[in-house]
Amino acid sequence: MAVEAQPRPKRAGRGVRVGGKLGAASTALTAWLGRPLASFHLVLAVFALLTVIGLVMVLSASSVESYDDGKGLYTVFLKQLIYVVVGSGLFWLGVRLPLARIRSWSAPSMVVSIVLLVLVITPLGANINGTNSWFKLGPLSFQPVEVGKVALALWGAHVLVVKKAVLHRYRHLLVPVLPVALLMCALIMLQPDLGGTITLGVVLVALLWFAGAPMRLFGALLLGAVAGALLLAVGTDYRLERVVGFLNPGDDAEGLNYQADQARLALADGGLFGSGLGQGSSKWSFLPNVYNDFIFALIGDELGLLGCTLVLGLFAMLAVVGLRIATRNIDPWIRMVAGTLTVWLVAQAAINVGYVVGLLPVTGITLPMISSGGTSVVVTMLVFGILANCARNEPEAVSALRSQGPGRFGRIMRLPAPDPYQPPKKRRPARPTARPRGSGRPTGVTAKRVPQARQKASRATPRASKGGRR
Repeated sequence: MAVEAQPRPKRAGRGVRVGGKLGAASTALTAWLGRPLASFHLVLAVFALLTVIGLVMVLSASSVESYDDGKGLYTVFLKQLIYVVVGSGLFWLGVRLPLARIRSWSAPSMVVSIVLLVLVITPLGANINGTNSWFKLGPLSFQPVEVGKVALALWGAHVLVVKKAVLHRYRHLLVPVLPVALLMCALIMLQPDLGGTITLGVVLVALLWFAGAPMRLFGALLLGAVAGALLLAVGTDYRLERVVGFLNPGDDAEGLNYQADQARLALADGGLFGSGLGQGSSKWSFLPNVYNDFIFALIGDELGLLGCTLVLGLFAMLAVVGLRIATRNIDPWIRMVAGTLTVWLVAQAAINVGYVVGLLPVTGITLPMISSGGTSVVVTMLVFGILANCARNEPEAVSALRSQGPGRFGRIMRLPAPDPYQPPKKRRPARPTARPRGSGRPTGVTAKRVPQARQKASRATPRASKGGRR
């Protein structure tokens, strides 16, 4: 009797092995993201990478101009390094301070920021590049609009959370957040600072969005923002030239469109891998403000498309992690603050990259954590610290930190375990006191007092019967 040959099992092909490895990697990544402190570690990773990239690129971009000024190769870099050290201290404070204390400081910080915005347009402020946006103290400068953005985010979230039960009414939704924000925008427009006005408007829109404002309100705000931007553009000659150059990209390559064209040429010269770190030609007086507003063009020149993709990927990761922190928290104030700060940083980066690649007109907005700039870097580091603090206040993170200890980074940074979330107590309305027996006058909280003369008059008047008076 013939025995049928059994078919041999087919050997797994290369595609199957690759698919299995991808599946295992995806499972491991999902498991890691499910850990209690995953959001906190991701914020630290993005913060550290952006800080290192910023320092390296500022050193590369500013060396030529520093040498031409005769002050040495590292003048701008050392100043940036000092700001990074100061910002690291504020980052540590932002992580370490209890969020309840930060929230209690939101109203005083808003008052201080408005006072500074008023003082900066007086003779106390310094005029740099045609705008009164800085306080200058020797070699250091301070821009109060950056502090105003953080103050508006913290204070606006506090007000909207307190008035959460009545936000369906427009007067409670808009007052006092919208008038205060418009006052700040007006003070910034008087400097005039178009970039600061735009980013402050982004903070306002993010607050109203996470508060659940209706869509028609955003349409009205959009019309107002466009009108304000046009007013600022027409009010100054150099901004009008930027808008005209953006609308006519092929005209006046040596004048209006020189900076934008040089930025695109720098991106094109870099190709896929770039010309090498420190070897970019755009910083040799070809591209103005290369270490400030147009540093993304130098990244494309020296690190190529891969370097640009790395920077964009870090900001995309920041967007995902920030919104993840907002959704995983219970406290409504933490949710609104985390979402607003994330939208602000990512939108500012998108605007900067947008005008470098030619999709938007040049507005002078810096690339967060990478562009050279003192106040911008310091305040952005503080914002990252508050985001990391919000990540440590996720319910699972709080329980893990209180039961298992502060962890490696917590011990290094000496971070205390956050307090568990306690929902706010609801106030019960006062009830009127019951009327005592045998008393002809009502008493209690809501009872109205009857004048004694009126009581005596009512007692003296005889009662009328159905048949007539007695």
